[in-house]
Amino acid sequence: MQRRKLISLVFLRKLLTVAIFSIASVALFSVHVHIVPSSKDHKFNDKITTTQDLQSWTRELAPPHLSKVPLPTSKLNGSKGDLDYDKLWKPPSNRGFLPCTKPTPNYTAPAESRGYLLVHTNGGLNQMRSGICDMVAVARILNATLVIPELDKRSFWQDTSNFSDIFDEEHFINSLANDVKIIKKLPIELVNETRMVKQFISWSGMNYYENEIASLWEDYQVIRASKSDSRLANNNLPPDIQKLRCRACYEALRFSPRIEQIGKLLVERMRSLGPYIALHLRYEKDMLAFSGCTHDLSLNEAEELRIIRENTSYWKVKDIDPIEQRSKGFCPLTPKEVGIFLTALGYPSKTPIYIAAGEIYGVESHMAELRSRYPLLMSKEKLASIEELEPFSNHASQMAALDYIVSTESDVFIPSYSGNMARAVEGHRRFLGRGRSISPDRKALVRLFDKLDQGTMTEGKKLSNKIIDLHRRRLGSPRKRKGPISGTKGMDRFRSEEAFYANPLPDCLCQTEPPHQNISHIVK
Repeated sequence: MQRRKLISLVFLRKLLTVAIFSIASVALFSVHVHIVPSSKDHKFNDKITTTQDLQSWTRELAPPHLSKVPLPTSKLNGSKGDLDYDKLWKPPSNRGFLPCTKPTPNYTAPAESRGYLLVHTNGGLNQMRSGICDMVAVARILNATLVIPELDKRSFWQDTSNFSDIFDEEHFINSLANDVKIIKKLPIELVNETRMVKQFISWSGMNYYENEIASLWEDYQVIRASKSDSRLANNNLPPDIQKLRCRACYEALRFSPRIEQIGKLLVERMRSLGPYIALHLRYEKDMLAFSGCTHDLSLNEAEELRIIRENTSYWKVKDIDPIEQRSKGFCPLTPKEVGIFLTALGYPSKTPIYIAAGEIYGVESHMAELRSRYPLLMSKEKLASIEELEPFSNHASQMAALDYIVSTESDVFIPSYSGNMARAVEGHRRFLGRGRSISPDRKALVRLFDKLDQGTMTEGKKLSNKIIDLHRRRLGSPRKRKGPISGTKGMDRFRSEEAFYANPLPDCLCQTEPPHQNISHIVK
């Protein structure tokens, strides 16, 4: 009996030793190294795919606070899951439209330069982006050598970034070598040369640049454009000029390797949570002050914004009626209204949402209701560590570039206001044929939200159906750029047109195959 007990004891000791060794081995080989993607990886325009197990990848690479976020189930199983995917995430058909930016057969190399074009850009990141691309086209029209544009350092954001801090300067110059000669600095012998400083007329066409502006070369070697925004017409330009604008915007004007590297990392971390919405939530202090929108704000907050608007010299409109502004659809949706909108569209509470924005005005006091509906609200500050974001801190345009990348790559993009970034991202996604872009009909939504506030309507199927019906045709599927609103004249006529970079069709998207014909009305 004792011998049998001794044998059992020896066996148990051996079994315990093997178990301890196995646990130690698993622990040893489970150690991972945090690898930041190389800047040589594919650029963000290439659709990013992740082959790693997404949940374990998040634990490995995400900062500690992100690892604690509960991960939703990203797989949709069964027929109901398929219906949910079609309803919420399925991209609209591109109807055979693909990018077509190659020059026509008659396009020639740049002609001999007649002089140098200096450009002072103005506005935030996306206003500067479109202005830079327009100035590339203007330089081509003028037979000018373009000097790398100077970025706006005096705007509301006070960003000191230079061109090479935000964009890949070498790639920009080399990519456009067959279109326009671009140099980094004005030749030293011309630095003190008298130059013509000119504010080009907004939305100007070929005649203006080929005649009025080109005539300045007779007296000056250097022309300086004091502003760059909306200086070129949206429509009625030669096909090669329009295609050049697209090559400049979507191929040449690439973000710097450092920005693309972190931008790609943010995209991967969002994808680890499942399909995601990028919400461009325009609820920052500057936006509300500029627009005069005060709905759901306190009297003290409204007064603070009025004082900011009054003291900002380059904002021309000072007296704004916030009620009228909102009723006309000129105000961004509030975070609370965005929550109602997303719920009505059918997005479940577990939906990951990336907030593409600066600091939200009032922060948590105005975000509480949206967060109660959608707890998985993420941002670059939540997705990245302090160390990863440190190079971009105090540089609003560089931080906006990160938001631009995550928004362009999102499964669904929703702007709460149709500003410069909304138009730029929507246009880029149209060009790439990427995902859904849902542009809220703010004017119609305000009437529904007011009924909710007045108690004459409640949230539920009736509201949901109304909102879904309003937005069936606003999912970003290919369509031609909208022209001016009927009856408008002068500058208002140009202003009412859909911006070129918001929709590059028909100039830079070509239909490679005819759309599938719906024959239900033909077959008897």
